[in-house]
Amino acid sequence: MGTWAAGPFDNDAAADWCGELDEAPPQRRPTLVEGALREAVREGDFLDSWPGAKAVAAAAVVAAHLPGGPPVDSAYAPGFLTAGGRLAIPTELPALALRALDRVLADGSELAELWEEAGELDEFAAALAPIRAALAGPGPAGHAAG
Repeated sequence: MGTWAAGPFDNDAAADWCGELDEAPPQRRPTLVEGALREAVREGDFLDSWPGAKAVAAAAVVAAHLPGGPPVDSAYAPGFLTAGGRLAIPTELPALALRALDRVLADGSELAELWEEAGELDEFAAALAPIRAALAGPGPAGHAAG
C-alpha cells in the first residue's frame, strides 16, 4: 500500500475511497461512509490494511461533521468536503467510527502492523487522536445515540 504520511487520507486506499465518495450521488454518500466503517468492524481475526485505511478515512469524514471535529482539508480528501460540502451523518455513526478506529489500532490489524514495522505506530496513533477525541465527544457517552 502506498502511504506518504500518517494523515487519514494520506495513502492509496483512502485516496481511492475518497474518489469513490466524491463521485457518488450525494444521497448515497452516507451509506458509503457507513459501509467502510462496518467493513472494518466486522472483519475477522485479521483486518487487512485496505479496509482499515478506508475506515480511517471514513472516521475522519464523520469526525469532521461533529462539533470540534478536525477539518477535512487534505488534498486527497473528498473534494465536496474540502469545498465546504456536508453529509447527513446518522447519529449512530460516531460510535461506529470510534469502534472502527479501535479495530484499526488493535492487535490483528495489518495497518497497525505496517506502521509498527516502520517504527511509526506512535505517529499514526497521534494522527488519529483528534479524530478519536471528536468521535468520543464530551463525557462518557460521546456522540452515540441509543
